[in-house]
Amino acid sequence: MALPALPALSLDRIRQDWLGNVRGDVLAGLVVALALIPEAIAFSIIAGVDPRVGLYASFSIAVVVAITGGRPGMISAATAATAVLMVTLVREHGLQYLLAATVLAGLLQIVAGTLKLGDLMRFVSRSVITGFVNALAILIFLAQLPELTNVSLLTYVLVAAGLVIIYGFPFITKAIPSPLVCIIVLTGLSFVIGWDGVRTVGDMGALPDTLPVFLIPDIPVNLETLMIILPYSAAVAAVGLLESLMTAQIVDDLTDTPSDRNRECIGQGLANTVTGFLGGMAGCAMIGQSVINVKSGGRGRLSCFCAGVFLLFMILVLGDLVARIPMPALVAIMIMVSVGTFSWSSIRNLRDHPKSSSFVMIATVIGVVATHNLAIGVGIGVLLSGLFFAWRLSRAFSVTSVLSEDGRTRTYTVDGQLFYASSEDFLRAFDFREALDHVVIDLGQAHVWDLSSVAAVDMAVLKFRREGAAVELRGMNEASRTLVDRLGIHDRPGALDRLMGH
Repeated sequence: MALPALPALSLDRIRQDWLGNVRGDVLAGLVVALALIPEAIAFSIIAGVDPRVGLYASFSIAVVVAITGGRPGMISAATAATAVLMVTLVREHGLQYLLAATVLAGLLQIVAGTLKLGDLMRFVSRSVITGFVNALAILIFLAQLPELTNVSLLTYVLVAAGLVIIYGFPFITKAIPSPLVCIIVLTGLSFVIGWDGVRTVGDMGALPDTLPVFLIPDIPVNLETLMIILPYSAAVAAVGLLESLMTAQIVDDLTDTPSDRNRECIGQGLANTVTGFLGGMAGCAMIGQSVINVKSGGRGRLSCFCAGVFLLFMILVLGDLVARIPMPALVAIMIMVSVGTFSWSSIRNLRDHPKSSSFVMIATVIGVVATHNLAIGVGIGVLLSGLFFAWRLSRAFSVTSVLSEDGRTRTYTVDGQLFYASSEDFLRAFDFREALDHVVIDLGQAHVWDLSSVAAVDMAVLKFRREGAAVELRGMNEASRTLVDRLGIHDRPGALDRLMGH
């Protein structure tokens, strides 16, 4: 059997992704690279490893995802969401196990993309996405508080000056991204004036001075090792894909362009696999840096690629200069990101939107902020969305009945979706004590969905038969009929005893 032909690569698509916005992508990539340095160092500290592990990871992930990912213009690198999951593994087993777990997490993500699990994002409601965005905006702002507490007055002045530049410079010209201007101006002033007591990027940790090299994690290759790293790898893979796909959705909305979710899963997996062999930690898409990229004019794959290349260039060649960048400049940029990321309209809409949607949004925010775990918060939101949807669907369900003129036949007409949440209402609608010769249950306006609803149909049929009435099921569509015929037991010997026994 011949293999199906692969779709031809579109040269126009490749040209657009890489060369359609060269100037904007290069400048945006430079801004993102500058913001990535202190974050990569901070995430390394969170995971309990040397700063170079996070910096190498950010370079590797950004470059590989730029080529293989499914969302042009989105930034991926080392993140806090994945770093916090590795803390225990590093503490108990060391760096080499972290590298192995990173490789395995990447392989799991590749499998997820191959199985098209990225399509599951369609089941994440808009309320959950809004809650996710708002929670991340809050977390981004809270992450800046250590740089704003127990500091000199000059630090606050510099942060305020940075915000003035960021929001004011676009009124002069939009040719140069205002966050880049903020970094250049405040860094230049620090060289001229020489501020004392103001933290710089260099205070976050030492920058590496050599290129990353390919290495195979130095661990025993056996089942025991697999059992050690598998739980961490699975958690990293799930959280990384969740954050990446949610971020992709946000960038889709910001740019009015679509993304390929399953390709993004595979791209993230390839990036993490490569990164583990280059001495880096696992990562994923970053909403903060992605927003910086978009707001700085980045749209194509070149922006993420440049961010990774510039990051490596700056830490290796311009390390002394980069180390002098004042942290207030980066804090101002991240405050801008948090303010721009937060969906302020969601606050205004609390009164107008359905209460269930608002509750889901708020619960997602609380879950993420309280646990600092995106997977838990989004999981809470998705669960609540499903429960509220099932409740609303069960309410849009009714059963009406008509008695024949001779009083011996009653026809029950079922309207709506018959599933686990509406099966009790379905059974309550019948009067099993009524003396009838014939009962018709018309399901022409209904759909039978699951085992609970099939059991409810069985129970109704068997209870009427127990009272001496002949029962006719009428009007079922093909899918409902197939399900009832396959799972139903009302026509089998001893059916009533079996059903009542459960």
